[in-house]
Amino acid sequence: MSSARSEQETIAYAKRKRQEERDHQPTANAQSGAQMLQQGLDPRTQFSQTINLDLIKETLDHTQEKDLTSDTLETRRRAMAEFDRKRIARNIAVPTSDSAVRADLRKHGEPICLFGEDAADRRNRLRYVLSRITDGKEMQQQMDVDEDDDSASDSEEDGEFYTEGSEELKAARMEVAVKSLDRARDRLERQRAQAAEDLAAVKQRRLALIQRLSTFALCGSQVGDARPVSRAIFAHDAHHLLTASWSGSIKLWDVPGCQVQRTYRGHTDRVSGLSVRPQQGGGTLGFASGCADGLVLLWEVERELPVGRLEGHQGRVVHVDHHADGRLLGSASYDGSWRLWDLETQKELLLQEGHAREVFALRFQPDTAALVATAGLDGIGRVWDLRSGRSIMALEGHAREIYGLDWSPNAFQVATGAADNTVRIHDLRKMACVYQIPAHKSMVTDLRFSHSVAGAEGGHFLVSASNDGLVNVWSTGDWKLQKALPGHVGKVLGVDVAPDASCIVSAGYDRTFKLWGPDDFL
Repeated sequence: MSSARSEQETIAYAKRKRQEERDHQPTANAQSGAQMLQQGLDPRTQFSQTINLDLIKETLDHTQEKDLTSDTLETRRRAMAEFDRKRIARNIAVPTSDSAVRADLRKHGEPICLFGEDAADRRNRLRYVLSRITDGKEMQQQMDVDEDDDSASDSEEDGEFYTEGSEELKAARMEVAVKSLDRARDRLERQRAQAAEDLAAVKQRRLALIQRLSTFALCGSQVGDARPVSRAIFAHDAHHLLTASWSGSIKLWDVPGCQVQRTYRGHTDRVSGLSVRPQQGGGTLGFASGCADGLVLLWEVERELPVGRLEGHQGRVVHVDHHADGRLLGSASYDGSWRLWDLETQKELLLQEGHAREVFALRFQPDTAALVATAGLDGIGRVWDLRSGRSIMALEGHAREIYGLDWSPNAFQVATGAADNTVRIHDLRKMACVYQIPAHKSMVTDLRFSHSVAGAEGGHFLVSASNDGLVNVWSTGDWKLQKALPGHVGKVLGVDVAPDASCIVSAGYDRTFKLWGPDDFL
């Protein structure tokens, strides 16, 4: 009996003590916290001692974390390498003949046939083998570049580099520099005369131009070829024009009858570039063409076979343009470069890089002819000084690829048209884009200014072509749409303005070229 009572008393005593400890704990904590604050200590350290460390998850030490990060980075690197290899494989062209595929596999030390493998599987295996070889070469090249960068001096950190040019290039630059001074002097005199002209007369001429543009309509349409007509340009006057097509043929037509006068044969692939050589002293009429096979051919109007052949591009030549003096020719290519050629010697003077992707458009500056503008699928245009070889301005602002550009007759403005459906006007004097035109509902494929001699300010206009099937005519200065010319079925690939600004020609994916002019054109 006594033992049972003592056990109950012991339990009751323990409960009272536990209750007293609970009642006393907040006050004690508060007092100890106040004391610790007075001593400059953090009260939170007291309660951290009551934390059960067994409940905390185990963390990785620094070495384990570093190993885990390295493994993750290695996995990512391998995934990116495989992604790049597949991208390379998609762009590799392999033979379609099964015997040629077997020969290529044998050449690279691979079995010519595996069990259960058909011709399509062999082609895919060859593409895989070639992609691994190509990827390995690119990695080695990147390693070489990295080593060169590590050993480069601080003076090379700006990214510019120079290569030694030939004596022919030096002579060409000197000639351009000398002639540009005389041309610039003449241009300044003309601009001073225009500035002194009566403002009322300028306004009257501008109103007359706008009224004339509003009367532009379809004057003629002709099927140019069995395949899309990629380019149509006027040949020295408003009475003849040249067309180029994807079939490789080039044709000379009369205007406005649209009857074929001559067919030029020399290309075997799509012809995209076409430019007429400026006449110097009544010389032979000539022109140049660029093709998807990477060739640039030179022609005389009276001869149906080419008289010259310029080789060097490693990709499709999209655009060609003659310098104002007629001796130099520029070409833009899918190999990421544009080149300068001497037509008298038919030699390459300059191979210029500077675009991140394919170069699609190239135009020489009119009048002064000291500059050249290029643009490409990287969405950036550049203005180059032919006298020094430097890039003096970047034509920025487009969100997509640039497919067309042209110089204004004032020689200090450049228009660019891109896949973002807009046209931008860049001013070299301000080194900036000064106007943006929401030009079309689809990508802008080509641009062309009128260069009529009567044009003092207010006498010019801009023509744009687009995949939306329209040819739009814009007045300069205010950049307002004066006339939309529908007529093509589908994409419009090229456009040009007659030398006297009397009419416009457009080339279309629908295999036709069309003439546009005012009411009195015919």
